[in-house]
Amino acid sequence: MVRVPDALLRHRVTVEPYLGDTAYGPTYGPPVPNVRALVAATVRQVRRASDGREVVSTAQVITAPGLTCPPGSRVTLPDGRVTTAIATAEHTAPGLPVPACTEVSCE
Repeated sequence: MVRVPDALLRHRVTVEPYLGDTAYGPTYGPPVPNVRALVAATVRQVRRASDGREVVSTAQVITAPGLTCPPGSRVTLPDGRVTTAIATAEHTAPGLPVPACTEVSCE
């Protein structure tokens, strides 16, 4: 499987994986700093993974395959904005000459 080339992943983001809710609110795993990514700050509609509703994503983050970023995770973008992951998609195309990657749609 061909991965997205590191040379295309020009940005760095920090991901705090969502672990679940407690009596004190949401809990997150340890931050994963300096994740290589390509960030597009565009507005698009996506389906929220938790309930299937259509919501607006204001940033899309492309990373190498295998990123652990479940919906609800906190993502710090290169400009310092902290946002929440709405949906995560693993893109693969076995046998085709296109790179595999992980796409995270953020609020």
